[in-house]
Amino acid sequence: MKLKILFGTGIAIGSEVSPQLLVNIFVPNTPLHDGAVVISNNKIVAAACMLPLASDTDIAKELGTRHRAAIGISKESDAIAIVVSEETGKISIAKDGTLIADVKEETLKKILIKNIIDKRFDKVRISKIERLKSINFGKDKKEEKD
Repeated sequence: MKLKILFGTGIAIGSEVSPQLLVNIFVPNTPLHDGAVVISNNKIVAAACMLPLASDTDIAKELGTRHRAAIGISKESDAIAIVVSEETGKISIAKDGTLIADVKEETLKKILIKNIIDKRFDKVRISKIERLKSINFGKDKKEEKD
């Protein structure tokens, strides 16, 4: 799903991620409080975004719109959605249409590292390996001619 679609109804931010900014965005009764924050490449792209909701059959009745949106966006994109319950303060995470409720801080860190940081390093490693292969391939061809 295109990023622009996700924040088409939101407010563009374009700022580095910081704990202070995230806290300020979610201050109750402010313009940015309702809706999602979209983060991409360590930047807060937009806030107050409306996300696609999962259907009633995908989620327990006791969970609300915030959790339904997390599941919905994780089903329709490769996004990982983190949800903080306004009522309980408990953290949930949605990925590939599955919600893991009441995630502890250490578990959240591990999930994010595995799914974001490790994937970035894998892409860099693969890119470097491909570059090395092409260099070696060129040398092998030159040696064959000699």
